[in-house]
Amino acid sequence: MERRSFLKMSAAMGCAASVTGCKTSSDDANVVPPKPPVGDEQITWSACLVNCGSNCPVKVFSRDGVITRVETDHDVVDGDDIYQVRACARGRSLRQRTYAVDRLKTPMKRVGKRGEGKFVPISWDEAAKTIGTKLTSVIAEHGNKAIFRSYGSGAYYGFASNACFNRLFNLSGGCLNAYGNYSWAQQMEAAKHTFGTGSTSGSSTVTLANSDLLLGVAYNPSEVRQSGSGEGYDYLKALQKSNGLKVVMIDPRYTDSMLGKESKWLPIRPGTDAAFAEAIAYQMISSGWVDQNSLSFINQYAVGFDAASITAQQELFATSGDATKQEYAKVMKPEENYRDYILSQGIYAEQPLKTPEWAEKITGIPAAQLEQIATDLQNAKAPYIVVGAGVNRQANGEQSMRALYMLSVLTGKLGTLGASNGELPYMSGMYRAGIPTGSNPVKESISFFTWSEAIHNGETMTARSHGVRGTDGLDTPLGTNIKVIISASDSSLLNQHAEINNTAKILEDETGVELIVSCDCWMTPGAKFADIILPDTSWLESNDLVNDSYASGALGYITAMKSAIEPMWDCKSMYEAAALIAKYMGCEAEFTEGKTEEQWLEELYQKTKDSSKNLGVVPAFPATYKDAQKVGFFRKNMNDKHVALEGYIKGGKALSTPSGKIEIYSAELAWRAANWDQENSVDNPTQVKGDTITAIPQYTVTWDGYEDEDTNIDYPIQLAGYHTKGRTHSSYHNVPWLREAVEDAVWVNPMDAAENGLSAGDKIEMYNERGSIAVKVRITPRVAPGVFALGQGAWFKPGNTVGSTGHIIDEGGAINTLTRYQPSPVAKGNPQHTNRVAIRKI
Repeated sequence: MERRSFLKMSAAMGCAASVTGCKTSSDDANVVPPKPPVGDEQITWSACLVNCGSNCPVKVFSRDGVITRVETDHDVVDGDDIYQVRACARGRSLRQRTYAVDRLKTPMKRVGKRGEGKFVPISWDEAAKTIGTKLTSVIAEHGNKAIFRSYGSGAYYGFASNACFNRLFNLSGGCLNAYGNYSWAQQMEAAKHTFGTGSTSGSSTVTLANSDLLLGVAYNPSEVRQSGSGEGYDYLKALQKSNGLKVVMIDPRYTDSMLGKESKWLPIRPGTDAAFAEAIAYQMISSGWVDQNSLSFINQYAVGFDAASITAQQELFATSGDATKQEYAKVMKPEENYRDYILSQGIYAEQPLKTPEWAEKITGIPAAQLEQIATDLQNAKAPYIVVGAGVNRQANGEQSMRALYMLSVLTGKLGTLGASNGELPYMSGMYRAGIPTGSNPVKESISFFTWSEAIHNGETMTARSHGVRGTDGLDTPLGTNIKVIISASDSSLLNQHAEINNTAKILEDETGVELIVSCDCWMTPGAKFADIILPDTSWLESNDLVNDSYASGALGYITAMKSAIEPMWDCKSMYEAAALIAKYMGCEAEFTEGKTEEQWLEELYQKTKDSSKNLGVVPAFPATYKDAQKVGFFRKNMNDKHVALEGYIKGGKALSTPSGKIEIYSAELAWRAANWDQENSVDNPTQVKGDTITAIPQYTVTWDGYEDEDTNIDYPIQLAGYHTKGRTHSSYHNVPWLREAVEDAVWVNPMDAAENGLSAGDKIEMYNERGSIAVKVRITPRVAPGVFALGQGAWFKPGNTVGSTGHIIDEGGAINTLTRYQPSPVAKGNPQHTNRVAIRKI
């Protein structure tokens, strides 16, 4: 019972006792004690909208304006098509998160130095006027490209989301665009240049039931996708249905996706995945198996396996009449073909053979095991290959992803039910209408990861040097620095970005960014660097309409959210916040269109209800949004058994690559290699080890990698980051329940513990030239020797002690205190899983 309700009941019972005690002896004085003034318990539906990809529904119980408990979906009996969507521990802790002690209660402005966290309360009108006035003046002086809404995914709302700020900016001339994201940047480029896809078009997880071999590289749905629906659930169901499925998992950690579900776990050294792939490819090609079994498939559906296929494609491009393709033709080199590279022939004759013995020294996986995987792929009728996103967050992760994608091509079995091409599984979902944002008049865009560099160097950044898109030519500069940052539900402002200590210095410098606005529910590490703070409403205080997000698997669903309590303190939704700012930018009428939140939600609900994609939803959608809120939750099995590349291989539909085929040799990457700045560029070398672009996938020795001789002496330990069950990125870190349930400790193999004199529970400093963090040790055989593994997302919390390299020790243990800001060669994405550290006991 809540304390508030207990006090009310106690007072009421005390009153009743007083009345009874004053009774006379008259039998007529039959006084009935009054009911305690405690209201009935209310049940509403909300959702956990954190960026894990599932948007699980939750039942919220409240009484007298106070949330009493949160439960999850158990309204149906599990069947094959319709089943419960049970939230994980994060969703079940939403009451604690809503009532967290660090909730932001009122708009505030900074009074100390940026990062000190010193603020004073102000009114919403003052906050909106300050922001609107500054935006208007910066646009007038520097143009709309000086405005940046940083990439934030801490709240996958439907209506009242950070999309409201996109709408505001697009109505005001636009803002600087950003492409890519912190999760998938490099794999999106790898998939684009191999299959013409976006890296999430692998076969649906449910088709695993039709496979006889699963080769998963850094594939961990049971921890990353914990929802009672979604990819993790589909994975478990598929394993149960597929008799005789061999499951081989390649990962530095023994994850919860294994735990006896795997046939074999092979621990691998971080960043060596391309060498792993090349050894398997060598076995398949050098043995003659490819020539005898899959070469006809490769010749028909791919380009780049041998010199002849590149020559033929080069001639087609040269005579196409397409100016871009003709530019490609000029730089294509048939001698740079995949077969010659793998077999060390032709121009690659001086390179070592890519044998399993060669790869064993690099990856740590025994040669015999690599040979066995090649045999398994050859013998499998429907090999399901899937590569987790952790591989792409490495230095030159584009190369690792493309190298692993090649294994599916070499099998010649793509387009078969049960087989997949290495991409993340395709996810279907129900349609949900959102607030229209319009189009951004600004045509230029930077990589999501380069925003911190664009604060001081944006005006000189180009396509050639930084991958800037939308400019006229390779050397036309972006032309302006970032002057205003709007950060909404966004920990990438500090915690999720790289090299936190350096990022903090950039944000502290007021000669760079002139205004930083944070719209959030909690005082996050990044919010402390804001000039103006806007307190957002939490999910349990919100009316909204949300769907199943981007990784919910076979089951689609819609939640008609109803606020369990009124917005607390002086919090307002992102829609209300953006509308107030619009008033001071002269576009309030255009922004609201004269509609209230209630009217917007009714309009969006009607569009959602009428979508043909949502036909057959259970239960049926009622007439109005208010009626839908009473029901709360709607579901439908999408019954989508997508098979990767089936439309191309069996349907004859050309791929979206320049050639229309699978591109083992990417003509566009050949062009970028000839024109972009990189390590081996003749005219513009970057001097960054491994900063290379090649037309075919190649294993690359990179900075801070296993073979990096420049750092492996001073920093002998490879540090692997991973997603923990107690957070999604940085979200939920401030929930004590979850900090108790999921320990924030670094995993250390017993052999490394013995070598370093470590015991379980020891506190150590992990450090490199970029920073120091303090963490607890957990000794376990579930991590590869030579590799320490730390869950990412802990909140940056600098203490008072100077560490081994002169940096203040981060007592919070944020892994990005140690990561390097070094955009990857092709995607200009984040390589934050490439780390080397040293340690000492504290």
